[in-house]
Amino acid sequence: MSRIEADHLAREAIVYVRQSTIDQVMNNVESRRRQYGLVERARQLGWANVRVIDDDLGRSGSGVTRPGFEKLLAAICEGRVGVVVSIEASRLARNGSDWHTLLEFCGLVGTLIADEDGVYDPRLPNDRLLLGMKGTMSEMELTILRQRAHEALKQKARRGELFTSVAIGYTRSKGDRTEKDPDLRVREALALVFRKFADMQSARQVHLWFRQERIPLPAIDHGPEGRRLQWKRRSTIQSFTSSPTPFTPAPTRTAGRPAKRQSRTAESALGAAYWSNGPNGTF
Repeated sequence: MSRIEADHLAREAIVYVRQSTIDQVMNNVESRRRQYGLVERARQLGWANVRVIDDDLGRSGSGVTRPGFEKLLAAICEGRVGVVVSIEASRLARNGSDWHTLLEFCGLVGTLIADEDGVYDPRLPNDRLLLGMKGTMSEMELTILRQRAHEALKQKARRGELFTSVAIGYTRSKGDRTEKDPDLRVREALALVFRKFADMQSARQVHLWFRQERIPLPAIDHGPEGRRLQWKRRSTIQSFTSSPTPFTPAPTRTAGRPAKRQSRTAESALGAAYWSNGPNGTF
């Protein structure tokens, strides 16, 4: 029994395209090509008016705000959509709330849902059951992936090899090794911080001195483009003196065992030693 009727064909078809991360957008080109290729599938099903919504490239489907998905729901509620085409259920939603909201809206206005396997009508009990199972499997798949990743991180932390970021003044090299930043300006700025701390023995006094002299210091900004170095006049001196290398108690905290805090003077002295010599004298 064909679920596609003249009323559906009179409305537009929307192809929803999504990839979860910026890394996937940059490197997983074939997946994106497959999703854009669904335009041709919609035309083969009989739709002449096909629109692509790809505003959510680089956005997770696990519950974060997605402007493309909201645009899709708005078009469905207006009764302008005859079919929503996606490569699979996980592209539309990775959580039960978004998935069942989509099914409810499609059922109310008579919008079909199509993927590579078939065409479904949320108003039909059997199709609704199958779509519900697809959504549940998609959500469960994400839960399993997260659990595996979390357990892998915990195992790496137990070995003392886990660090999630590289401190200012260092860069990550091959094999998860760290090396001093090749930027001479960064290295000289940090060396000046430690020299001033050796003279003043107070992170606050060092901070006030840098503000008075209006000397900018390096800071790391983590954005959509990744790790980016910036120069600021309000950088926190404590971040340099207490954690100059990635070899901090972070792995211990990740494993669930809180680390004992050292005094700020002791932390800063340790930081200066690490910066001068490198961990275990490797630099």
